[in-house]
Parts: sequence; C-alpha cells; structure tokens
Amino acid sequence: MASRPTSTSTEPDIPARGSTLCAVLESLRPAQWLKNGFVFAALIFSRSLTDWHRTAVVALAAVVVCLVSSAAYVLNDVRDAPEDRQHPSKRLRPVASGRLGARAALSAAAGLTLVGLAGAWWLDFEFFLVTAAYVALTGLYSWFLKRVMLLDVFVIAAGFILRVLGGGVVIHVEISSWLIVCTTLLALFLALTKRRHELVLLGGNASNHRPILAHYTPYFLDQLIGIVTASTVMSYSLYTLSDDVTRKFPGKRLELTIPFVLFGIFRYLYLVHRTSEGGSPIRLLLTDRVLLAVILLWAAAVIFIIYL
Repeated sequence: MASRPTSTSTEPDIPARGSTLCAVLESLRPAQWLKNGFVFAALIFSRSLTDWHRTAVVALAAVVVCLVSSAAYVLNDVRDAPEDRQHPSKRLRPVASGRLGARAALSAAAGLTLVGLAGAWWLDFEFFLVTAAYVALTGLYSWFLKRVMLLDVFVIAAGFILRVLGGGVVIHVEISSWLIVCTTLLALFLALTKRRHELVLLGGNASNHRPILAHYTPYFLDQLIGIVTASTVMSYSLYTLSDDVTRKFPGKRLELTIPFVLFGIFRYLYLVHRTSEGGSPIRLLLTDRVLLAVILLWAAAVIFIIYL
C-alpha cells in the first residue's frame, strides 16, 4: 500500500494580522514619546500652564509630534535594517528581525506623517510649518545626514529645538533665546553620550553597525561631552540669573533649581562612564530611580517657583 505523499511548502510564513499590528506598534517606540515633553517647555516658562485652553492646544500639538516622530523612527528602522542586524539589541527590532516587512513599515510611516501634518495644519499654520520642517529634517537625517560626522549630533539637537519652537508657536507665546540655547546644549549632551555608548558597546564592530562611528573615538567624544556639559550648566545658571527671568518672573528665585540640574547631569555622566549606559536616555530615565527623582524634583521646583 503506497504511503500518502507528505506535502511540504517552501513558501515563507506570512505573519498574522495581529502580529503585524503589534510589530507596527512596537516600531512606533511609544516610550520615546517622553522626548516630546519638550513641546511643553514654552507653555511652562511663559506662565501659561494654568491657561487650560493653551494647555489643551499644546497637548494636541504634542500628539501631532508623537505621530510624526514615530513615523521618523519607522523610516529610520527601514533604512538602517542591515546595520541594525549587527547590533546586540537593535537586531530585535521588528523590521531588522523580519517581523515587519519594509512595505508595511513604510505604509505606516506615510500614514502617520499625513495624519500628523493634517493635524498640525488644523491646529495652527505656523505650527504646521515647524512640523513640516521636523518631518523634512528627520527624513534627511535617516537618508543621509546621520552619516556626516558631527552634523549627525547637531541634527538630533535641531529636532529638540523644533519641538520647543512648535510648542511656542502653536500658542503664540514668546520663546526665550535662553530656552533655545539650553535645549541645544542639553540635546547635544544626550546625542554625544549616545554615540559614546554605541562606540564602547560595539567596540571594533561599531562601524559595521553605524559607519559614522568610524570617525569617532571615546577620547574625542569625552572631550566634546566635557565641553557641552560645562556649557549646559553655565547657560542654565546664567539664564536663571538673567534679566529675562527678572522681567518675566519678578521676585522669583529660579536659581534655586541649579543644584537639581547639576545633580542630574552628574548622575547621567556616572551612568554613562561607570555602568556603560547612555544609549537610550528614555530607558535610563525609566529605569534609574535616582535620575527620575531628580528630574521630577527639578520640574516640581520650577513650577512651584514660577507659579506660586
């Protein structure tokens, strides 16, 4: 009696719809939305936090920025998939691991961008222009600028500046030049420590994951981090003592928040140098209780001093 032939299929497994949706949601990196808290900076420092209409508008603007920033993450994952497969943790990302196809990822990125830009247009025309600039900048970064030494970290800083500008223009409040300076320096600090973490973690294989790392060395990055760290602390200190603060917040002692800034930066540097962290500021914020506590205390102190 002849045995029944066994059917073998050479076709690749097709991910279930539910698994594809989960992979898309994972690629959006919702934890990274905490970075978009910079959108609220102008609201807080313009003493508009108690204006519920303005607060609601800025909250909607933050949602828009979350949409377009997630689209940028997805686009970046598609662009960097071959290099991400050389990274011990990034190889597990949906696109790099093959759990999410490039076509589905790009479709999701395009949809998020269109919805985000439409929302920005509905909120405010100037905010739409800032959002469009952010979309263009992140697209150029994913495609080309991240491969240009030093310019890569400045582009990351520019993304944070656009977040701050967007939060200001959407409610039409004055944006202090000090806020721009401090944001730029802090963003450079985070970007440089991220590059250092990648370089130290990957060692000799660093350039295989990110070719731009071949142009950096730990010593060079430590020199840049030292410069930016000192500049950040000095700029924030000068801001709290500036005529701008005296004019906007008469009688307020904002300089009392300087120790929180110092401690937070020192703690971050400790984590970078002693525990080889720094690859993800958000992960550090969510996992290191000391860092989280000092940031919350700084925010509470700023709000208490300005508003009470």
